[in-house]
Amino acid sequence: MADSFWYIKNCNLFSQLSASDIAELESQSRMRKLKRGEPVYLPNEQADGVILVAQGRVKICHATPDGKQSILGFIDSGEIFGELSLLGSERRDEYVETTEKTTLVLLPKQAVQHVIRKYPDIVLGVTKLIGNRRQRVEKRLRNLLFRSNRERVIHLLLELCEKYGQTTEDGVALNIRLSHQEMACIIGSTRETVTVVLGHLQKEELLKISRRRVIITNLDKLASEVNEVAPRLFEPAVNRTHFVPRLTGQ
Repeated sequence: MADSFWYIKNCNLFSQLSASDIAELESQSRMRKLKRGEPVYLPNEQADGVILVAQGRVKICHATPDGKQSILGFIDSGEIFGELSLLGSERRDEYVETTEKTTLVLLPKQAVQHVIRKYPDIVLGVTKLIGNRRQRVEKRLRNLLFRSNRERVIHLLLELCEKYGQTTEDGVALNIRLSHQEMACIIGSTRETVTVVLGHLQKEELLKISRRRVIITNLDKLASEVNEVAPRLFEPAVNRTHFVPRLTGQ
């Protein structure tokens, strides 16, 4: 039995499928292994299916005509992307690249649509996924229009806490590797500005950066500064335990 069977079985979206249906879906899938920084697909490429991140992480990006990059989100192990192909999109709008060594499972559009016809509840899962991602992008757009750079950085840290935060003795550690430049691409700022803001937050003892590790030392105070409630923290998923929390200035 191929490794992709296990990855599909453990994807929440397909968890209700029978073993035979998973095997059928797996038989039509393809696995692809990429190094860090390799493109998965580019804008205007044919949207021929859904992609499951088996191991690793990818980032979904948009490039402006003058070459600037905007990061729309990160997709982790056990999550899918390219789901708009199921709704009729013929071409990709964004580009996607790996942020570390990554294994992907490519699921053809027709195969996934066949599964959806047998399990209508999957449609609700896809709809919820699209809605959540759209809400996140819209929130970032509002922050870009109406928030200061400091507030944008704080909102980003809170968002990262919600998905990647892990409670430690020193505070909440962020289990994701992000450079200052990547953070800037997410919030619509510059690397230099992000570096300055993080430095101020560290001096104010709201967070600590040690050995490229970011730990938020006072989550409640950080959230209250932007009139938000501190995000609820979850235990990290098993498939994320190999990530080393790191924030680089490059």
